[in-house]
Amino acid sequence: MGNIRPFNNPCTMTTYRNISQRALVLALSVAAVAGSLAVGGSGVAAAVEGQGARGIVWEPCGQVGGPVGQECGELEVPLDYRKPGGKQVTLAVSRVRGERPGARRGVLLMIPGGPGGSGVQALTRKGAALQREMDGAYDLVSFDPRGVGGSTTASCGLDADDRYLANMRSWPGPDGEIGENLARSRRTAEACDENGGPVLRSLTSANEVRDIERFRQALGEEKLSAWGTSYGTYIGAVYAQKYPSRTDRWVLDSSGDPDSTRVERGWMANTSRAVEDRFPDFAAWAAHPDREAEGLRLAERPSDVRSLYLTLAAKLDREPKESTTEGNPLTGGMLRQAFLGGLYADTNFPQLARLVQAAQDPAATPVLTPDVAQPARDEDAAVTMAVVCNDVRWPSSVAGYARAMKDDRARYPLTAGMPRNVLPCAFWKTGPAEKPTRITDRGPSNILMIQSLRDPSTPYFGALKMREALGDRARLVTVDQGGHGMYLANGNACGDSKVTTFLKTGERPEKDVYCAS
Repeated sequence: MGNIRPFNNPCTMTTYRNISQRALVLALSVAAVAGSLAVGGSGVAAAVEGQGARGIVWEPCGQVGGPVGQECGELEVPLDYRKPGGKQVTLAVSRVRGERPGARRGVLLMIPGGPGGSGVQALTRKGAALQREMDGAYDLVSFDPRGVGGSTTASCGLDADDRYLANMRSWPGPDGEIGENLARSRRTAEACDENGGPVLRSLTSANEVRDIERFRQALGEEKLSAWGTSYGTYIGAVYAQKYPSRTDRWVLDSSGDPDSTRVERGWMANTSRAVEDRFPDFAAWAAHPDREAEGLRLAERPSDVRSLYLTLAAKLDREPKESTTEGNPLTGGMLRQAFLGGLYADTNFPQLARLVQAAQDPAATPVLTPDVAQPARDEDAAVTMAVVCNDVRWPSSVAGYARAMKDDRARYPLTAGMPRNVLPCAFWKTGPAEKPTRITDRGPSNILMIQSLRDPSTPYFGALKMREALGDRARLVTVDQGGHGMYLANGNACGDSKVTTFLKTGERPEKDVYCAS
């Protein structure tokens, strides 16, 4: 999250490359910046309800490895919901029809993570597996939120160096120096203000929720079921708050704290403790005797793995090491960013161990993980930054950021103060035009949450805040393992079965349940 998350997987894969791409989306979601909302809150909900959405023309768009029969289309939605008949923007949408029309339950919406995650790509990746789980009884649908992928996008016009993930996330320099972070944040905010335009200012969580409601109307469905992951859980929770009568069976997978006074600010700050909770899983793995035969054992004790990592990151802050990516040496911030993404799943641990080994070996050249090796597209950087900065007001005191970063760095050394450091949001030219939605327990009791105990991006203690806010509307499935994104992702049969049973039959645990690893 949203990670944010780019941020902002938003979004559940099992190979390192795919998970690192998801990490890029979520990570950007809590690190980047852009314009402000061109939409006011007053009268907007009525405008959404009162205007029928235009139809969608579906065309085949199946891809190798994707679900059979995948179709794609476009949906026009208002740039500004206060002016529903005015300028429109386009959403890329996709669907896979259910294979059992006679047993059709309805529509299951995949809500992508991020901000910045592509729902069309998520449906391509996960659609076949989800079809099997649902036994063909749902039409599976998803979309690229405005600003993402095949939908109308915006641009900040950033130089490539400012679009590297390890730079967009404000990792401090040697000994906590933040001068470069301040300079980059200022020029990023200025570029987005100058180049982003009305589309960039419309990129908000509130508008994504309104766009989903338009999508529902265009599909001709009375209600939607949904599976939202990471940042998508927040979008799902807000939709359920604003349109409770339109929700059928609702799954929130890997949730953050919904505190409406902070939203993305809180998600980012919570990353410090989240990584501290998750890193011991990697340290235990990297110190285990089984790693000897694999050539991946980093130390004899988990505590030594932690010390090695901290020492190495500090050294790379001062002396970056040339990597196999020409012109992009491995820095301390890049190592930390690679770990933040790699901790999303245990399957990434070998890649992280090899990165540490190569960084230590004078004769080796590190191979950068995909999420840090290349700069993000300008459009991808723009959307993740825009949503983060448009959703909520951020403090503007440079001295305040410096103090917060220093305190966080001392308390949570694994993340070196980054989660509390300055972002372009501090220099945003316009503030949010509407307040974030407060999640409450008012509405139908039809929500199932699933959460790992040691999530490096949306930590368990934040998910408990979402659970508390929803009250009797929700039940929580706690999975005793590490990683981000639980359903059909991290291999927990107990957790998967609880979600599948709920979506297929409506049967939900009577109370919160625990699934062992």
